[in-house]
Order: sequence, then structure tokens, then C-alpha cells
Amino acid sequence: MEIKNITETLYDLCIIGSGPAGMIVAIEYAKLNPERKVLLIEYGAKDQMFEKNNLDETIINTNPVNHHNPYECTNKGLGGSSATWGGRCVMFDEIDFMQRPVLKGQCTWDLDLFNEVKHFLSNTTEYFECGEPMFDLNNSIDFKATSISEKFKKGIVTDSVLERYSMPTRFGKRFANDIQALKNLEVIEGYEARDFQTPNDNGNVNSLKIRCVSSLENFTIKAKSFVVAAGTQETTRILLRNKQLFNLLKKVPQALGKYYQGHLSGKIASVHFIGDPKKTDYGFLKDKDGVYTRRRFQFTKDLLLEKDLLNTAIWLDNPLYFDPKHRSGAMSVMYLMMLLPVIGKKLAPPAIAHSITKGKVTGVKKHIWNVIKDLPGSLIIPGSIFIKRYLMKRKLPGVFLYSPKNHYALHFHTEQIPFEENRMELDTDGETLKIYYKLTDVDIDSIVKTHEILDDWLKETGAGKLEYWYEQKELQKKIKEMSCDGIHQSGTTRIANSSEEGVVDRDLKLWGTENIFICSSSVFPTSSQANPTFFLGAFAVRLANHLTKKYEKN
Repeated sequence: MEIKNITETLYDLCIIGSGPAGMIVAIEYAKLNPERKVLLIEYGAKDQMFEKNNLDETIINTNPVNHHNPYECTNKGLGGSSATWGGRCVMFDEIDFMQRPVLKGQCTWDLDLFNEVKHFLSNTTEYFECGEPMFDLNNSIDFKATSISEKFKKGIVTDSVLERYSMPTRFGKRFANDIQALKNLEVIEGYEARDFQTPNDNGNVNSLKIRCVSSLENFTIKAKSFVVAAGTQETTRILLRNKQLFNLLKKVPQALGKYYQGHLSGKIASVHFIGDPKKTDYGFLKDKDGVYTRRRFQFTKDLLLEKDLLNTAIWLDNPLYFDPKHRSGAMSVMYLMMLLPVIGKKLAPPAIAHSITKGKVTGVKKHIWNVIKDLPGSLIIPGSIFIKRYLMKRKLPGVFLYSPKNHYALHFHTEQIPFEENRMELDTDGETLKIYYKLTDVDIDSIVKTHEILDDWLKETGAGKLEYWYEQKELQKKIKEMSCDGIHQSGTTRIANSSEEGVVDRDLKLWGTENIFICSSSVFPTSSQANPTFFLGAFAVRLANHLTKKYEKN
């Protein structure tokens, strides 16, 4: 449809952003309401997903040590960041919705909301193609009585919580035909959401100005309701630029742009299991539908509350690829391939590639020697992995190598406290987005303590022990140096029961309006141990259903 016809149409729903959240809202709502007109607006133009763009060019990252640069965090174009998404689908936990002393009163959602969102998990797993919505092996007939290693015992530390894996599903390609088949859903690419109309006395916003990215021409879109699903960075920027949306409130919500969170992530120790190494679940499990899943160590709700610790997941991993001391020919081959300018970019997204190389070219001669001494296995193993990871429809999600010594690196992934100084704000030009992000001592200390608890538990139960890579006095410094996020963005438009505490209500409606909704992980007040993409998908399904019921009443 031509842009002229679009500007002359009154849409029932207009959605800004076509990442997984925006696409799920659009498709789900269009299917539930075949008689209603839906418009999906995407900033990225066709076939320009990985080119430079003005939005990422106008972001200032004040902490490049701990926060990835914009091009490594998001993608523009149909499907959004799912174009380089690893496919890990993880559930949030009860503890994430509970007020805890460590959060200093900043948990602004509750368990009732968590339980409500869980009703939409079956639909969500269908969009993400990650099998049944089962995230705990205690609910599995096949794996209920098993453990991560031969001697491991469940207690304050658990090994049954699962991460499930998508294809990984590239939403733009996967759902292109679905979108085309929906006659009531229109998509326009290469347009930027700019200015919302000021709400009328009833809090309704009737129009939105958009700008063509290539020609810079302005157009007006009219809709009965709007959903902003442009990712945390751009959703926050749009709201910061449109503070007139809060005119019916006494003031702009103080939480807007603040309490920005991600995850701390890295490796400071290895685990040495006692028992038969062949009985250790070091890699992936497959469910009855052939979906890849994987165990992770987590800590019980009662323990986290008692010790006042942040929610943390720890999983088995490989040694550091860039360090040739691992003596693995297969790992050295994969590291060397990541260093190649063309091949390396095709094998993994920038952030994942950086997690492997750490931006270092180290010990090339020693890596080559590792390859030579392990021939032919150093070529056969990567070759087999390449086929499973790049040539199969359901791709191998990652690479985890068997250790005959039952010795594995441990990868931690922990939430951050909602810290007011971590924020996004507009620069003096009213356009440039400045990101302020740092790690707090509370974040770092919690990681050290959870490792200590895991170590004590393994020793107490006779399952194994941890071997630290650094001296105890160095741990805080090393964690601060290695942890880099900006990919799992949340917190800047958080859910709360009032505009004094948050930016949207529990139905994702923007405070001060009646028909603007936010569907982004920016609404999550806490970041959990989990990647946000899947759980945001559940909120997107819920929002489509909520909007359907809301307008059935009108």
C-alpha cells in the first residue's frame, strides 16, 4: 500500500517496531481481530539491516568497558534483534517479582502479574519455536530423576531449571508469509516514529508523525491505539522526546529513563566434578520434539531471600578460547576462525564473537600447535559442529566440549540492582541518547557470594569443588573488567502501580494516556537471571489479548 493511502486510513492499532515483541503483538492482534486494521512501522529499510543508521550513530555510550556499543546491541529491520539472536529462551522466577532488601524498594511489579503472564506461555513458545513451555526438569518424565553430574544432590542449589532454545527463529523471515496472509495487517519499512499528538482531555492520542528515513519527509498516521515496541533504547528515546504525553499528570514520571539494567556475565572459576565424567550433562539435552535444552545451576528462592542475594544462574562452559593453555585443538581452530575478518563475522554476531576472542589476538603460534597435535580431531570436531550449527534447520545453539577430567569452566549470569544512576537521557540537542551504565559493588559482591555458596554445597554433598581462576582479593576487580552487557536492556519505562513509581501500569498502558502502550523489556523493573526476549514475548501475547478485550467493551 502506498504511503498516501496509509495516511488516509484510521487504524485500530499502530505498532512501532518489528522486533519479536512488536511482531507478536501485530500478528496475534490481527489474527484475533480480522475485522480491525493494524499497521506495523519499522525503522529499518529492506536489505539494510546491517548498514549504519542514524539512530545508532546518535547514541553516546559513556562506559564502553561494561556496555557494548550500539551496533552490537540491536538490529534495525523486520524482525529486529532476532536477526542475530542466539535463541536462548529462559523464564523469569518468582523471586524476580518479590520485594527484597537488596533491591531497596525498587521491585515495582508483583507475583500476581507473574502468574497472570504465565497463562500465555503456550502461545509464546509457538512463536519462538522452542517446544513445550516446560522450564524445569522436575516436570519432565524422561529427566526428572537425573542430575547434572553423577554425585550432584539438589538442595539450596538446583540443577533442574532449563533454558530452551529456538531455531533460532529469525522473526523477519519466519513470519513474513504470516504477515502477508493477514489482509488486515500492513507493514511499512524505512519510517521513524517522531512526534505523538498531545493527549486530549480523556487521555487519548489520535495521531503520530512519522518520518521517512531516506527522504526525511514527514507523514501523519491516525490510529485508535498505539503500541511502542521499539526496544529499550529507542522506546525510551521516543518517550523522552515526547514528554507532552504526560501532560495530564502532575509531572513526568521520575522513573522515565532511569533504573537501566542488564546482566553481569563472565567466568571466574571452574568446577571439578567427582564421579564418572561420562555421566555429566555438560552440553545439550533434547526433548521429545527435538528441541535443545540445557541445565543451569540456580539458587532457591529461600536461600536468595535469607542471604539477600541477587538472582543468579551459573552454567557449565568451555575454558577461555583465546588462551591457548586450554590445549584443545578444536577450541583453537574455532578461535582462529573468529579472528578472520570475513569468516568471523559470518560465524557469530559481534557481541558473541567478542565473548570468544575478548578482542584479543593472542598466542597464534601456540593455537596452531594445539591444532597440529590434536589432528585429525581438531578439524573433525569443528567440522561436525559446523554442520549442526549452520546447516541444520534446528541449529545447534552453541559449542560445549566434553572434558574427560570432568572439569568445566563456570559461566555466571546475574541480575543487577535497579540503580537510579544507570540511565538513558537525551543530550542537549534533544535527539542524541546518552547511556550511563556502571556496575555496583552490590552487583559484584553477590556474584562472589553465590560462587562461594555453590562451592560449599558441592563440597558438602561430595559432588565436587570450585577452582578459582584468580586470587580472592582480585575477584571484584576481575568481574568488573570482564562483564559487558547492553544486549539485555531493561528498566527504563518500568511497570508500577502509579506514575510516582513507574512509567506504565500492569497492562503496559502509559501513565497519563488511555491508548498508548509500551511493549519492550524496558518495562521490566528487575532483570532476573534470564535473558529478556522470551518473557517479553509472553507480555506481547498478553497485550494483544488485553487490547482485544479492551476494545470489545467499547
